[in-house]
Amino acid sequence: MSGLRKALAQTPPLWWSLLYFFCLLCGYYVLRPVRDAMGASSDAATVFPHAAIQWAQSHGLQLKDFVLQVLFTCTFVVMIALQPVYGALVARFPRRVFLPVVYGIFILCLFAFHWAFHTQVPGRGMVFFVWTAIFNLFAVTVFWSYMADVFDDRQARRVYGYIGAGGTAGAVIGPMLTQWLVQPLGVANLLLVSAGFLAVCVLCIVRLRPWAIRRAHAQGLDSGEGAMGGSVWAGLKLVWQRPVLRAMAATLFFSVGAATLLYNQQAAIAREFYPGAEAATAYFARIDSAVNLLAILTQLLLTRWLLDRHGVAPALLMPGLILLLGFGVLMASPLPVMVAIVQVLQRGSEFALAKPARETLYTRVDRPSRYKGKAVIDTAIFRGTDLAFVWIHKAVALFGTQAVFAAGAIAAAGMTAGAWSIVRAQRGLPGADSSSDSAFDRQPARGES
Repeated sequence: MSGLRKALAQTPPLWWSLLYFFCLLCGYYVLRPVRDAMGASSDAATVFPHAAIQWAQSHGLQLKDFVLQVLFTCTFVVMIALQPVYGALVARFPRRVFLPVVYGIFILCLFAFHWAFHTQVPGRGMVFFVWTAIFNLFAVTVFWSYMADVFDDRQARRVYGYIGAGGTAGAVIGPMLTQWLVQPLGVANLLLVSAGFLAVCVLCIVRLRPWAIRRAHAQGLDSGEGAMGGSVWAGLKLVWQRPVLRAMAATLFFSVGAATLLYNQQAAIAREFYPGAEAATAYFARIDSAVNLLAILTQLLLTRWLLDRHGVAPALLMPGLILLLGFGVLMASPLPVMVAIVQVLQRGSEFALAKPARETLYTRVDRPSRYKGKAVIDTAIFRGTDLAFVWIHKAVALFGTQAVFAAGAIAAAGMTAGAWSIVRAQRGLPGADSSSDSAFDRQPARGES
């Protein structure tokens, strides 16, 4: 903890960054158990509109047998449709405009969902599941893009572990709030709690702006306050052209694929043992709490030391190796408790090690790569992989549980290979910024914005 106190004393923007990520993930994890309970529901009428259920029945299908497959498919379609909208915001509006606008839209959506849940609008479960998945990816990718504007590579290695821990603390408290409040308040009012946390995020965006400008000036760059311009589809081109972005996309594909296989097993367990919405919500909240407790301990005790002393390679490679071992154990002993343990290890190592390591690399690329290329990887490619593997799981599960875990082991091996390709590709990026830390380790002057 002495390292954290020292970092907070030396780096004033770290305070606002910690608060920002804490509130963002706390707000999301208040919602996540509600979303997961919808995805695990075997009652199609709770999730889908009546018209969709009737259409499926008229074609000889029961939507209750394809809940996750349909939800993930809808999520991918909506994600692809929104990608050019986000691209247009980034291209045409300055950072001081599009960042608050993105979060403002999310807050308005939560008020709309509060009304929908309170009045029990049919189909609310499907829309909420899709929206929450999109909110998570866009809000978090915008956060890390902004952090890459505030901190340089040297500072990122020193503070990203702590920032991640701040977010994980929010992710620990969020499910706890859900467990405590879901019974007395009801699901609908939980959404207003999340909206309050997002409002604090907007305040943090405003307060961090002077340091983002200062970093750009210290590097001899423009302030980053102007619109970036370019095509709304420029992110796709950047991912294709730049080796480090291609490597990140490939790694994410296999990482998300392995996680999706585990997620489907977890949902199957919840359907069998926790048929009620409140019981399922509490079950998923307990899993989330275990994941985030593991992550925060790793972030506080290991992540900063690993990144600062050994660079990104160990942090990128370890999660894949852990997951490969985990799937090997599951193939030999496919017990429900082991699925939960591997799930905790997979998500905990991803949040605490792989994610901070990848995000430090974005401090060494240009702003279009941070905001456009990164958004394509973290949203469209992420959800595209979700969609592919949720259907792969459906097909592979026909051959039994061990076949699913064998497929997961293959994905974990691909994830490890992809991580090694990132290690090789990042060697061609510019090195750590040589600008003086004093530009960031002091308060901004009055009027600087």
